[in-house]
Amino acid sequence: MSARELIDTVLDAGSFQPWDQPAKQSADSAYQEQLRRAAERAGTDEAVLTGRGTVRGRAVAVLVSEFAFLAGSIGQIAAARITTAVRRATAERLPIVASTSSGGTRMQEGAPAFLEMITISKALMAHKAAGLTYLVHLRHPTTGGVFASWGSLGHVTVAEPGALIGFLGPKVYEALHGEPFPSGVQTAENLAAHGVIDGVVGTADLPFLLDRALGVLVDPPVPPALPRRTGSARPVDAWDSVQRTRRPGRVGVRDLLRHGATGTVRLTEPDAGVLVALTRLDGQPCVLVGQDRSGTKPMGPAALRQARRGMNLAEELGLPLVTVIDTPGAELSAAAEEAGLAGEIAHCISTLATLTVPTLSVLLGQGAGGGALALLPATTVIAAEHAWLAPLPPEGASAIIHRDTAHAPELAASQHITAPDLQAAGTINHVIPEYDSDTAQSLATAIAAACAAYLVQH
Repeated sequence: MSARELIDTVLDAGSFQPWDQPAKQSADSAYQEQLRRAAERAGTDEAVLTGRGTVRGRAVAVLVSEFAFLAGSIGQIAAARITTAVRRATAERLPIVASTSSGGTRMQEGAPAFLEMITISKALMAHKAAGLTYLVHLRHPTTGGVFASWGSLGHVTVAEPGALIGFLGPKVYEALHGEPFPSGVQTAENLAAHGVIDGVVGTADLPFLLDRALGVLVDPPVPPALPRRTGSARPVDAWDSVQRTRRPGRVGVRDLLRHGATGTVRLTEPDAGVLVALTRLDGQPCVLVGQDRSGTKPMGPAALRQARRGMNLAEELGLPLVTVIDTPGAELSAAAEEAGLAGEIAHCISTLATLTVPTLSVLLGQGAGGGALALLPATTVIAAEHAWLAPLPPEGASAIIHRDTAHAPELAASQHITAPDLQAAGTINHVIPEYDSDTAQSLATAIAAACAAYLVQH
């Protein structure tokens, strides 16, 4: 898809207003001829088009690569276009949508063009520091300096299906090493699976994704509509609470999003141990970071890095952060130790504890070990009535103290792990009552309503 075709696909019909000035040709005659042929082939005078348009009525600035112009390579003129457009978007307080398709730096211009990636990155960081949105769509192929600069700085980054995405171009690797680069690594799908990008989205579906993302990031809050739950929490039996939170049908973070949220944009793979999303809880925009009890992956260092990324995203965007705790514990393995599990827990705790945006932690179910503690230190903490928090699962505590697991119910009762106990100690600010007739839907709705009430206050 050409740059103009992409603009026509993504932006509202007739809304695009170009910002580019005519490109001045190089004085070098051989290079000048290459530029002339490239312009003739691509139908553009440079490898990038910039301008302003609307997506579902919302004004945005756009930066779009044209691969047919010298493989979308970025020389000094193209770089100046990007930087100028970014600065104009910042001045006009417009979100930026960038769509890359590039082999990277233009080799005909060498180091001067290469260094422009720094200038582009600085302009984008100033844009983000101003609290403005930057959304990135990676097209086939996106490699080299483009991927290592403005292609990797988005608040949300997706790629088209099957796209070649990577830092080192496979042709360059083969020329340098005499063998092909391993297949299947530099693909959109593989990078999404490893958390390098947020997802794989076809170009035809891009307007829908942008509409959802901008709906959270740009549109104002709407009045809450979910019913508020009244009443107070009852005394609970600790071991009964532990068993309740382990039941397969227990409410989880996906239920919270399904029944209490709208306009959700997921930023992690479906089986990730930690879910990160842009969403609206009962009409209130936020970044949500939640431990996913239905995920197939244990919560290891990579999942905790995703959690911290969500925390930093909230800070950059100036949005409230909601963390959801529901974990039997962090991953216990040699690989997790070697990947710095303890350090990742520490970094999550310190990051969350020092954010300047409003923060809310929801103790939803199980809260075992450092994995739970990593998402706890918010300014306000609420809990479901049967949720619990402990340094280890009761069986683990029993194994340490009694050298067996038979004393787990006794340890659960003596360690003050229940939501009412934690509220009495001042750790939890509010407990959401649970009823015997509760379904996952009704409890998820009640918790979402409680979150929204807090977000409205802040």
